[in-house]
Amino acid sequence: MRVVFMGTPDIAATCLKRLIAEEFEIVGVFTKPDKPKNRGMKLEMSDVKKVAVEANLPVYQPTSFKDDAVIEELRALKPDVIAVVAYGKILPQRVLDIPRLGCVNIHASILPQLRGSGPVQWAILNGLEETGVTAMFMAAEMDAGDIIEIRKTPIERFENAQSLLDRLAQIGGGLLCDTLRSIEAGTAVRTPQEHEKATYAPMLTKELCPIDWSLSAKQIIDHVRGLDPWPVATTELDGKRFKIYAVRPTDQKTDKAPGTLLALTKQGLQIAVGGGDVLVITVLQADGGKRMSAPDYFRGHPIKF
Repeated sequence: MRVVFMGTPDIAATCLKRLIAEEFEIVGVFTKPDKPKNRGMKLEMSDVKKVAVEANLPVYQPTSFKDDAVIEELRALKPDVIAVVAYGKILPQRVLDIPRLGCVNIHASILPQLRGSGPVQWAILNGLEETGVTAMFMAAEMDAGDIIEIRKTPIERFENAQSLLDRLAQIGGGLLCDTLRSIEAGTAVRTPQEHEKATYAPMLTKELCPIDWSLSAKQIIDHVRGLDPWPVATTELDGKRFKIYAVRPTDQKTDKAPGTLLALTKQGLQIAVGGGDVLVITVLQADGGKRMSAPDYFRGHPIKF
Protein backbone atom coordinates (compact mmCIF):
# COMPACT_ATOMS: atom_id res chain seq x y z
CA MET A 1 0.00 0.00 0.00
CA ARG A 2 1.46 3.32 -1.11
CA VAL A 3 1.21 5.91 1.68
CA VAL A 4 1.66 9.67 1.49
CA PHE A 5 2.16 11.13 4.96
CA MET A 6 1.26 14.72 5.84
CA GLY A 7 2.22 16.33 9.16
CA THR A 8 4.36 18.98 10.80
CA PRO A 9 4.96 19.02 14.61
CA ASP A 10 6.30 16.50 17.12
CA ILE A 11 3.12 14.41 17.45
CA ALA A 12 3.19 13.90 13.67
CA ALA A 13 6.90 13.06 13.74
CA THR A 14 6.25 10.37 16.34
CA CYS A 15 3.57 8.83 14.11
CA LEU A 16 5.85 8.98 11.06
CA LYS A 17 8.62 7.22 12.99
CA ARG A 18 6.19 4.44 13.83
CA LEU A 19 5.20 4.01 10.17
CA ILE A 20 8.87 3.83 9.21
CA ALA A 21 9.63 1.32 11.99
CA GLU A 22 6.76 -0.90 10.86
CA GLU A 23 7.97 -0.72 7.25
CA PHE A 24 5.02 0.91 5.53
CA GLU A 25 5.67 1.99 1.95
CA ILE A 26 5.89 5.77 2.34
CA VAL A 27 6.15 7.34 -1.11
CA GLY A 28 6.17 10.98 -0.02
CA VAL A 29 6.09 13.22 3.05
CA PHE A 30 4.32 16.58 2.97
CA THR A 31 5.08 19.14 5.66
CA LYS A 32 4.88 22.89 6.10
CA PRO A 33 7.70 25.06 4.68
CA ASP A 34 10.77 25.71 6.84
CA LYS A 35 10.30 28.66 9.21
CA PRO A 36 12.75 31.27 10.51
CA LYS A 37 13.26 30.79 14.25
CA ASN A 38 15.07 32.26 17.25
CA ARG A 39 17.20 35.39 17.30
CA GLY A 40 19.22 34.53 14.21
CA MET A 41 15.99 33.84 12.25
CA LYS A 42 17.63 30.82 10.64
CA LEU A 43 15.31 28.58 8.66
CA GLU A 44 14.41 25.50 10.69
CA MET A 45 12.93 22.24 9.46
CA SER A 46 9.71 20.90 10.95
CA ASP A 47 9.93 17.87 13.24
CA VAL A 48 8.40 15.77 10.48
CA LYS A 49 10.90 16.93 7.88
CA LYS A 50 13.80 16.04 10.19
CA VAL A 51 12.48 12.48 10.49
CA ALA A 52 11.82 12.21 6.75
CA VAL A 53 15.27 13.48 5.77
CA GLU A 54 16.96 11.07 8.17
CA ALA A 55 14.97 8.21 6.64
CA ASN A 56 15.76 9.36 3.07
CA LEU A 57 12.08 9.88 2.25
CA PRO A 58 11.07 12.39 -0.45
CA VAL A 59 9.86 15.63 1.15
CA TYR A 60 7.36 18.11 -0.32
CA GLN A 61 6.67 21.53 1.22
CA PRO A 62 3.99 23.36 -0.78
CA THR A 63 2.71 26.67 0.52
CA SER A 64 -0.82 25.66 -0.54
CA PHE A 65 -2.78 23.21 -2.67
CA LYS A 66 -4.22 25.93 -4.90
CA ASP A 67 -1.42 25.42 -7.42
CA ASP A 68 -2.31 22.83 -10.08
CA ALA A 69 1.34 21.79 -10.29
CA VAL A 70 1.28 20.78 -6.60
CA ILE A 71 -1.83 18.67 -7.18
CA GLU A 72 -0.24 16.94 -10.15
CA GLU A 73 2.92 16.30 -8.13
CA LEU A 74 0.83 14.64 -5.44
CA ARG A 75 -1.21 12.66 -7.97
CA ALA A 76 2.00 11.42 -9.61
CA LEU A 77 2.94 9.68 -6.34
CA LYS A 78 -0.11 7.42 -6.87
CA PRO A 79 -0.97 7.12 -3.19
CA ASP A 80 -3.40 4.43 -2.13
CA VAL A 81 -4.00 6.40 1.06
CA ILE A 82 -3.00 9.77 2.52
CA ALA A 83 -2.31 9.76 6.27
CA VAL A 84 -2.57 13.14 7.99
CA VAL A 85 -1.42 14.04 11.52
CA ALA A 86 -1.42 17.71 12.58
CA TYR A 87 -0.39 18.94 9.13
CA GLY A 88 -1.57 22.48 9.79
CA LYS A 89 -3.27 22.92 6.41
CA ILE A 90 -6.84 22.29 5.29
CA LEU A 91 -6.94 19.77 2.45
CA PRO A 92 -9.30 20.77 -0.39
CA GLN A 93 -11.67 18.22 -1.89
CA ARG A 94 -9.45 17.72 -4.94
CA VAL A 95 -6.71 16.43 -2.62
CA LEU A 96 -9.12 14.22 -0.67
CA ASP A 97 -10.22 12.66 -3.96
CA ILE A 98 -6.74 11.55 -5.05
CA PRO A 99 -6.00 8.36 -3.03
CA ARG A 100 -8.09 5.34 -4.03
CA LEU A 101 -8.59 4.25 -0.39
CA GLY A 102 -9.20 7.73 0.97
CA CYS A 103 -7.51 10.14 3.40
CA VAL A 104 -7.26 9.33 7.09
CA ASN A 105 -6.53 11.66 9.97
CA ILE A 106 -5.23 11.05 13.48
CA HIS A 107 -6.71 13.65 15.85
CA ALA A 108 -5.77 13.98 19.53
CA SER A 109 -9.23 14.05 21.10
CA ILE A 110 -12.33 11.95 21.53
CA LEU A 111 -14.27 13.26 18.56
CA PRO A 112 -16.63 15.04 18.16
CA GLN A 113 -15.18 16.71 21.27
CA LEU A 114 -12.45 19.29 20.69
CA ARG A 115 -12.25 19.64 16.94
CA GLY A 116 -9.56 22.10 15.91
CA SER A 117 -5.90 22.94 16.38
CA GLY A 118 -5.45 22.74 20.16
CA PRO A 119 -7.25 19.61 21.42
CA VAL A 120 -4.56 18.47 23.84
CA GLN A 121 -4.25 21.83 25.57
CA TRP A 122 -7.99 22.46 25.70
CA ALA A 123 -8.67 19.03 27.18
CA ILE A 124 -6.65 20.18 30.20
CA LEU A 125 -7.89 23.79 30.15
CA ASN A 126 -11.47 22.50 30.18
CA GLY A 127 -10.78 20.30 33.19
CA LEU A 128 -11.43 16.99 31.42
CA GLU A 129 -10.39 13.79 33.18
CA GLU A 130 -10.17 11.73 29.99
CA THR A 131 -9.10 12.29 26.41
CA GLY A 132 -7.87 10.12 23.59
CA VAL A 133 -6.94 9.76 19.94
CA THR A 134 -9.38 9.36 17.06
CA ALA A 135 -8.69 7.83 13.66
CA MET A 136 -11.15 9.04 11.02
CA PHE A 137 -11.72 9.26 7.32
CA MET A 138 -11.27 12.88 6.27
CA ALA A 139 -14.08 15.11 5.04
CA ALA A 140 -14.09 18.63 3.67
CA GLU A 141 -15.20 20.05 7.04
CA MET A 142 -12.51 20.20 9.74
CA ASP A 143 -12.31 17.06 11.93
CA ALA A 144 -15.83 16.03 10.91
CA GLY A 145 -15.20 12.78 9.03
CA ASP A 146 -16.47 9.31 9.85
CA ILE A 147 -14.75 7.71 12.83
CA ILE A 148 -12.73 4.51 12.36
CA GLU A 149 -11.54 3.99 15.95
CA ILE A 150 -11.07 5.90 19.21
CA ARG A 151 -8.48 5.02 21.87
CA LYS A 152 -9.00 6.69 25.24
CA THR A 153 -6.65 7.54 28.10
CA PRO A 154 -7.08 9.24 31.49
CA ILE A 155 -5.51 12.66 32.04
CA GLU A 156 -3.26 12.59 35.08
CA ARG A 157 -3.98 15.10 37.84
CA PHE A 158 -0.87 17.27 37.40
CA GLU A 159 0.07 16.31 33.83
CA ASN A 160 0.91 19.26 31.59
CA ALA A 161 0.08 19.64 27.91
CA GLN A 162 3.52 18.48 26.73
CA SER A 163 3.45 15.30 28.79
CA LEU A 164 -0.08 14.50 27.61
CA LEU A 165 0.87 15.25 24.00
CA ASP A 166 3.82 12.88 24.24
CA ARG A 167 1.57 10.08 25.50
CA LEU A 168 -1.08 10.74 22.86
CA ALA A 169 1.58 10.71 20.16
CA GLN A 170 2.58 7.18 21.15
CA ILE A 171 -1.06 6.09 21.16
CA GLY A 172 -1.59 7.83 17.82
CA GLY A 173 1.37 6.10 16.18
CA GLY A 174 0.03 2.67 17.02
CA LEU A 175 -3.51 3.63 16.04
CA LEU A 176 -2.34 4.96 12.66
CA CYS A 177 -0.52 1.73 11.82
CA ASP A 178 -3.51 -0.41 12.80
CA THR A 179 -5.86 1.90 10.88
CA LEU A 180 -3.85 1.66 7.67
CA ARG A 181 -3.75 -2.12 7.95
CA SER A 182 -7.53 -2.28 8.44
CA ILE A 183 -8.08 -0.01 5.43
CA GLU A 184 -5.83 -2.18 3.30
CA ALA A 185 -7.69 -5.30 4.47
CA GLY A 186 -11.08 -3.68 3.84
CA THR A 187 -12.13 -4.10 7.48
CA ALA A 188 -12.09 -0.44 8.59
CA VAL A 189 -15.47 0.64 9.99
CA ARG A 190 -17.09 4.03 9.38
CA THR A 191 -19.14 5.57 12.18
CA PRO A 192 -20.63 9.00 11.43
CA GLN A 193 -19.94 11.63 14.10
CA GLU A 194 -22.73 13.11 16.20
CA HIS A 195 -22.13 16.60 14.85
CA GLU A 196 -24.60 18.24 17.26
CA LYS A 197 -22.26 17.23 20.13
CA ALA A 198 -19.18 18.85 18.60
CA THR A 199 -17.01 21.17 20.69
CA TYR A 200 -14.00 23.16 19.50
CA ALA A 201 -10.39 23.70 20.48
CA PRO A 202 -9.19 26.95 18.92
CA MET A 203 -5.56 27.89 18.42
CA LEU A 204 -3.85 29.10 21.59
CA THR A 205 -2.85 32.75 21.92
CA LYS A 206 -0.87 34.76 24.45
CA GLU A 207 -4.09 36.48 25.49
CA LEU A 208 -4.88 33.30 27.43
CA CYS A 209 -1.75 33.62 29.57
CA PRO A 210 -2.72 35.88 32.52
CA ILE A 211 -3.92 33.91 35.54
CA ASP A 212 -7.19 34.95 37.15
CA TRP A 213 -6.55 34.22 40.83
CA SER A 214 -10.27 34.61 41.64
CA LEU A 215 -10.97 31.29 39.88
CA SER A 216 -11.11 28.03 41.84
CA ALA A 217 -7.92 26.21 42.76
CA LYS A 218 -8.65 23.44 40.23
CA GLN A 219 -9.37 25.91 37.42
CA ILE A 220 -6.06 27.69 38.06
CA ILE A 221 -4.10 24.43 38.21
CA ASP A 222 -5.70 23.34 34.92
CA HIS A 223 -4.93 26.75 33.38
CA VAL A 224 -1.24 26.46 34.25
CA ARG A 225 -0.98 22.82 33.09
CA GLY A 226 -2.81 23.46 29.84
CA LEU A 227 -0.54 26.33 28.77
CA ASP A 228 2.75 24.51 29.47
CA PRO A 229 4.97 24.49 27.38
CA TRP A 230 3.36 27.28 25.28
CA PRO A 231 2.26 30.03 25.65
CA VAL A 232 2.71 29.56 29.46
CA ALA A 233 0.53 31.08 32.20
CA THR A 234 1.69 34.46 33.52
CA THR A 235 1.14 36.72 36.50
CA GLU A 236 2.62 39.74 38.25
CA LEU A 237 4.20 39.19 41.66
CA ASP A 238 5.43 42.11 43.73
CA GLY A 239 5.44 44.31 40.61
CA LYS A 240 7.37 41.88 38.41
CA ARG A 241 6.04 39.65 35.59
CA PHE A 242 6.56 35.89 35.83
CA LYS A 243 5.77 32.82 33.77
CA ILE A 244 4.16 30.21 36.01
CA TYR A 245 4.94 26.57 35.22
CA ALA A 246 3.54 24.69 38.21
CA VAL A 247 1.12 25.28 41.07
CA ARG A 248 -0.05 22.83 43.72
CA PRO A 249 -3.05 22.73 46.07
CA THR A 250 -2.89 22.97 49.87
CA ASP A 251 -5.32 22.13 52.68
CA GLN A 252 -5.18 25.70 53.93
CA LYS A 253 -7.93 28.31 53.90
CA THR A 254 -7.65 32.11 53.94
CA ASP A 255 -9.88 35.15 54.15
CA LYS A 256 -7.44 37.20 52.09
CA ALA A 257 -8.46 38.50 48.66
CA PRO A 258 -7.56 36.31 45.65
CA GLY A 259 -4.08 37.14 44.39
CA THR A 260 -2.76 38.06 47.85
CA LEU A 261 0.73 36.67 48.53
CA LEU A 262 0.70 34.83 51.86
CA ALA A 263 4.06 33.20 52.64
CA LEU A 264 7.18 31.59 51.21
CA THR A 265 7.63 27.98 52.32
CA LYS A 266 9.94 25.10 51.43
CA GLN A 267 7.37 24.08 48.82
CA GLY A 268 6.95 27.48 47.18
CA LEU A 269 5.06 30.77 47.24
CA GLN A 270 1.61 30.61 48.80
CA ILE A 271 -1.11 32.70 47.20
CA ALA A 272 -4.81 33.21 47.93
CA VAL A 273 -7.28 32.09 45.25
CA GLY A 274 -11.04 31.92 44.75
CA GLY A 275 -13.21 30.20 47.33
CA GLY A 276 -10.81 30.98 50.17
CA ASP A 277 -8.32 28.34 49.05
CA VAL A 278 -4.53 28.62 49.02
CA LEU A 279 -2.28 27.48 46.19
CA VAL A 280 1.51 27.14 46.12
CA ILE A 281 3.48 28.39 43.11
CA THR A 282 6.30 25.87 42.84
CA VAL A 283 8.02 26.56 39.48
CA LEU A 284 8.32 29.92 37.72
CA GLN A 285 10.45 32.10 35.50
CA ALA A 286 11.02 35.83 35.92
CA ASP A 287 11.18 38.00 32.80
CA GLY A 288 14.74 37.78 31.53
CA GLY A 289 15.56 34.93 33.92
CA LYS A 290 15.57 31.15 33.79
CA ARG A 291 13.02 28.61 34.86
CA MET A 292 13.55 27.54 38.47
CA SER A 293 11.83 26.49 41.68
CA ALA A 294 10.03 29.29 43.50
CA PRO A 295 11.93 28.77 46.81
CA ASP A 296 15.27 28.97 44.99
CA TYR A 297 14.27 32.14 43.14
CA PHE A 298 12.91 34.02 46.13
CA ARG A 299 15.89 33.13 48.33
CA GLY A 300 17.90 35.37 46.03
CA HIS A 301 15.09 37.85 45.37
CA PRO A 302 13.23 38.53 48.65
CA ILE A 303 9.55 39.33 48.24
CA LYS A 304 7.32 41.56 50.36
CA PHE A 305 4.23 40.20 52.13
